[in-house]
Amino acid sequence: MPDYDQLLDAEMKAYLARCDALYPPDAVTLDIAGQRRVYDAMCADFDVGRPDGVAVKDEPQGGVPCRHYTPADPAGTVIYYHGGGFVVGGLDSHDSICAEICAKTGLRVVSVDYPLAPEHHYPEDFDAAWRAYVAISAAWPGPVVLAGDSAGGNLAAAICHKARGAGPMPMGQVLIYPGLGGDWSWPSYIEHADAPQLTTRDMQFYQQIRFGGEPPANDPGCAPLRDSDFAGLVPTVCVSAQCDPLASDSEVYVQRIQQAGGQAMWIDEAGLVHGNLRARTMSQRAANSFERICGAISGLAQGRWPAV
Repeated sequence: MPDYDQLLDAEMKAYLARCDALYPPDAVTLDIAGQRRVYDAMCADFDVGRPDGVAVKDEPQGGVPCRHYTPADPAGTVIYYHGGGFVVGGLDSHDSICAEICAKTGLRVVSVDYPLAPEHHYPEDFDAAWRAYVAISAAWPGPVVLAGDSAGGNLAAAICHKARGAGPMPMGQVLIYPGLGGDWSWPSYIEHADAPQLTTRDMQFYQQIRFGGEPPANDPGCAPLRDSDFAGLVPTVCVSAQCDPLASDSEVYVQRIQQAGGQAMWIDEAGLVHGNLRARTMSQRAANSFERICGAISGLAQGRWPAV
């Protein structure tokens, strides 16, 4: 069992205490409405507002609700898929995060409000994410980078896999502590089974809700790591957290892309937990990670490799 008292510094411990006061560790025992209520309240508490110089409007793309963040002279587009286990989250939960990515990169950011479970089971979330991707790519010619955290990282990667033969290819993808359908016997799943912010029990709950039962076997639309072919994927940066059961997904995904001849980079952030994007104003480690994420997005949009 990891010693989180040693792995996490004082800033991260303060962040976790604030999270736990707003979104209790046993939140998955609440009904869905209750989970969304406490999650939305936590996200609102951590919201720091939008930087100056970012124009914001809500406008659907491909029939999917989206929020657009536009700098003065956008040099390309980021399509962002939010986290939340496919059960919670939305345009407001990641509002200041997307606005800051826009300001830091100089890229237009379009946040996609894909449908959530249990009202909408897979593949409705993926199908909506794909429709939005196709529409956004057509609306703004130029560099497109896919990005997402947690469940949103899953969607971004799944779209990249499908795009190889079915649509326009992005310039790259940045996956932030993504869940990619890895094997639950991998090291991080075992070592960090009871990590702060996300446990394997939580993951089991979210999986059951997303699929309404067992997930389909070997379907890269919901589990990119279950694909049989990792060739032809776009340059990829995976940013995981050391204290997160999902960290092995990033490690293995990068390895498989590299083994297939592609460009991929794994950044495992020491002393951070799942969901640390919200910690960027409380933790220097999280702030540094956010800077690397924005740098990777910028680098991919400019066609640089390594991106960071």
